Amino acid sequence: MIKRTLLTADEMRACETQAIRDWGIFSLILQEHAAIGALALIPSGEPIHVLAGPGNNGGDALALARLAVLQGRQVDVWTLAPGQPQQFPQSQQSPQSPQWKGDAAVQARLWEGLGKGYRQTDAPWREVSSWRGWVVDGLFGLGIRLPLRADALSWANALGVSERRFKVLALDLPTGLDPSSGDVTGPVIRADVTACFGHLKRCHGLMPAKDTCGEVILVSIPLNANPSGALSVLCEPAFAKPKWNAHKYEHGHIAIRAGTRGMSGAAVLAASGALRGGAGLVTVLPDPNAADIIAAQIPEAMGVPWEGALPRNIDVLLAGPGGVEDVPDWDGPLVLDASALRAGDGPRWMARPQTILTPHSGEFSRLFGQEAPVSTQERLEAVESLNNELNELMGESAGEPPGVLVLKGAQTLITGGGSRCVYVNPTGHPGLATGGAGDFLAGLLAGRYARDLDDPLTAALDAVWLHGAAADRLGQGPLVVSDLGPAASRILREMYGQSLEKQNKNA
Repeated sequence: MIKRTLLTADEMRACETQAIRDWGIFSLILQEHAAIGALALIPSGEPIHVLAGPGNNGGDALALARLAVLQGRQVDVWTLAPGQPQQFPQSQQSPQSPQWKGDAAVQARLWEGLGKGYRQTDAPWREVSSWRGWVVDGLFGLGIRLPLRADALSWANALGVSERRFKVLALDLPTGLDPSSGDVTGPVIRADVTACFGHLKRCHGLMPAKDTCGEVILVSIPLNANPSGALSVLCEPAFAKPKWNAHKYEHGHIAIRAGTRGMSGAAVLAASGALRGGAGLVTVLPDPNAADIIAAQIPEAMGVPWEGALPRNIDVLLAGPGGVEDVPDWDGPLVLDASALRAGDGPRWMARPQTILTPHSGEFSRLFGQEAPVSTQERLEAVESLNNELNELMGESAGEPPGVLVLKGAQTLITGGGSRCVYVNPTGHPGLATGGAGDFLAGLLAGRYARDLDDPLTAALDAVWLHGAAADRLGQGPLVVSDLGPAASRILREMYGQSLEKQNKNA
């Protein structure tokens, strides 16, 4: 599975420090690379209004302004009042030189060396009403402190209007966002384009902060290409084309203990997901009083009334959909969903190898005895906290928990499998918030697991991505869960075709 790391502010600073310390790169060189890459995103001929804060983000902005002037572009630079909360009755040209910090002071001297100055105002709303072209947001970046100070807040409010006659380019991240969080806690200078320097930060990949970034474009600067971080966003996976002479047992036999009277649909959707995920054989094991109903709806699967014993030669067991609470005795690859996720059992299952849990927030709360997390940031913090707790319970010598956790929701989070890294899924839309979507995902996950029994984490990552991608293929808006199956199959067939084409090119 291909992924991109989402860094916290501290992780990004460590990456920059490593380049400066180990490679001998000057921080000003990093700033120049950032400014060159960001300026290239603004079409030529457009007027540029630069907002420069007092720190390194302001230094990026001043470097961009200087380079733009040297290209003959029309540029003005606006700064915050240095004696905040000092007020200016009207827009003034260089009323007082800002108090620049760090590299921004060097960039300011270079800007002033061109004979250029600064503008300040106590009424940004009055100024921006006549602006056209592009606004460069270089007020605050990694070093932001929230809530915004009063003068920055006035700019955020002025630029936050829904109808603008200009576009906003944010340098690294929009002012008002915490780079280490997906939450939006106050006014933000909403960007049309964000020039992300070096590596993605958490605000670029986590909702709702991601929505305020507009199009996020990665601007390369000389840093380690593989930074260390605890959170990654999934990219499109590579699904290998099956061998030409494979038989069904090589694609895995899945047993699904699911389905009670009145809840047969969950078992049907789980079986459909397993088959669409690529399973060679699926056996559904419902309560006897639901067996005939289920068998009539999914002819591609075998339906065997549950009598207390699993079929022979199964590869993966899925238990829980459709009201089934008891987990059959089985020491092999296991996927637990819905009713099988019983209160307090979370640590036990996470300590079991070859196990995947698929709770939503309420089930997560029941499993681990925690308050149900709601927002993406709350869910992320809950997962990271759980990883720490499980590591302590198991003891450092035991390593990370071998079980895999799939915390479902908008931007599903996946962790475990012997790693503490957390993965966030970017695919899917609110149409998945409907009954049965989780049952289909559980089956899809079991289907992918059956194709690679040695790697439950990758199976979970692939299935979660594919589940959301199928919804995206159907389009925004309400959906019927049974439509996910054909969409997922089309995506897999396309990827198999790409895999074959790549093999032919390399032959």
